[in-house]
Amino acid sequence: MTVPPSSSEGPPRIFDAVRRQARLARSAARFDQADFLHARAAANAAESLEAILRDFLVVVDLSAHPGVFERAVRSSDAAGRVGSILTPVSLAQRAAPGAEALPLEDGSTDLIVSLLTLHWANDLPGALAQIRRALKPDGLFIGTLFGAGTLKELRAILTEVELEERGGAQARVSPFADGYDGAALLQRAGLALPVSDVDRFTVRYADMFALIRDLRAMGETNVLHGSVRPLNRRIVARAAALYAERHAQPDGRILATFEIIHLAGWKPHESQQKPLPRGSAKTRLADALGVREMTGESD
Repeated sequence: MTVPPSSSEGPPRIFDAVRRQARLARSAARFDQADFLHARAAANAAESLEAILRDFLVVVDLSAHPGVFERAVRSSDAAGRVGSILTPVSLAQRAAPGAEALPLEDGSTDLIVSLLTLHWANDLPGALAQIRRALKPDGLFIGTLFGAGTLKELRAILTEVELEERGGAQARVSPFADGYDGAALLQRAGLALPVSDVDRFTVRYADMFALIRDLRAMGETNVLHGSVRPLNRRIVARAAALYAERHAQPDGRILATFEIIHLAGWKPHESQQKPLPRGSAKTRLADALGVREMTGESD
């Protein structure tokens, strides 16, 4: 994929916000048929809150499909500590996180949740920085986005077949963030005590077409910026056959990999734990490990 060069007007346009908004709008009628990934992400977010024994009175949900998180948290042990959940952002803002200013006052929110939409941000650090500004000091952000391993089988198959048929291939699956970059992204946005975890799993489908139907129902099909050359029937049929040949189980169902990156970070506050200053340790590492410290060269 060729990414347009940066300019003084802002970050490069990787995704087409108008196309993404249209995909997300069309998915609303069928989302309940393929909401399992969002439900999984919401359950994890609710479980995280169960372990935090404090109240979150002002809560904002910036998720691509609002309402999934509220259902999860209301049926969790954290329900009594979470106040009314607001969904103040428009469809356009949910489709393209960070492209417009959040309609939230600085320092106004105890908890902000964003489930499976940040991977569509053209400026992910900028979107996270907006979230940090809207949080109160010691406010919490919980987010999820698809990671680099997501749809790796589909990505490889479509690229290979299009190369065979046309001698060149367009990107058909979005570029996703690496799970190992999660904590660094939070720190770059000014969030403290960052936590990043990766949930990687496979889902079984009848065939490639069933997988694509679920992606459409979630609003997760290709919205890369620039012109898109449609795939013809020959390429699609060949890709479906090759997918089944390489990734089918004995019963004929195919496997699709998904990777969900879970993020959590806090708006800085003086009460939070801070690392000790360099050189302030009272115990040597060698003593703590019970080993003899070696100096100089050794084999």
